[in-house]
Amino acid sequence: MSNTTSDSSSTAGIVVVFGGRSEIGVEIAARLAPGRTVVLAARRADHLDEPVAQVRAAGATAVHTVEFDADALDTHAAVLDSITAVHGTIDVAVLAFGILGDQARAETDPAHAVAVVHTDFVAQVGLLTVLAQRLRAQGRGRIVVFSSVAGWRVRRANYVYGSAKAGLDGFASGLADALHGSGVSLLLVRPGFVIGRMTEGMSPAPLSSTPPQVADATVRALQRGRGEVWVPAVLRPVFFGMRLLPRAVWRRLPR
Repeated sequence: MSNTTSDSSSTAGIVVVFGGRSEIGVEIAARLAPGRTVVLAARRADHLDEPVAQVRAAGATAVHTVEFDADALDTHAAVLDSITAVHGTIDVAVLAFGILGDQARAETDPAHAVAVVHTDFVAQVGLLTVLAQRLRAQGRGRIVVFSSVAGWRVRRANYVYGSAKAGLDGFASGLADALHGSGVSLLLVRPGFVIGRMTEGMSPAPLSSTPPQVADATVRALQRGRGEVWVPAVLRPVFFGMRLLPRAVWRRLPR
């Protein structure tokens, strides 16, 4: 179940990345790694050599890999129980899994549309619910959730992915309020277009960022105790303004 690079562990609690081969997730883990135990949870967990090496090189005292299928909702509780039983309490949990999907295909293939929404919304809700319950019980912990500017006002060009992110944004915002006073906090990250594996072959949108830039902004927000962060920060006023655009103009905007 686990690939261990060291036997020591951090007394501050472990860092867990759900979506352990995500570029952003691994970059965040690397920044939080020094002196910490890190768990990378993903499908095909025995094929995470490169992310493990990256996090270990960043100074983690131990790196473990755990098999995790986000879409298998009935396994989430068992995975979390196993992680905490073997590796200790969770300090930071990063939900970094998700799929972009094919918008054109999703418009004619209901199974594909549902698959995108299941991974990007339903699976996130399932894991967040179990995770919040576990962290409340231990009385502390931090959760990082990745929404997207695509969910702030859903565009015609990517409305399947955008609608899933809109749902996740709303759920995470409500959960953050529900967690207030529990010792557990939630950081909601709203990146714009991220240049990386997920968007390979696509033309970058204005104000794009890279996984390291998103990770830097996320970790800074964690350190400052923020509840939300836009990446880059200039997107916040831009998208607040975009909410005022007439629908006839909005529907013609690209991804």
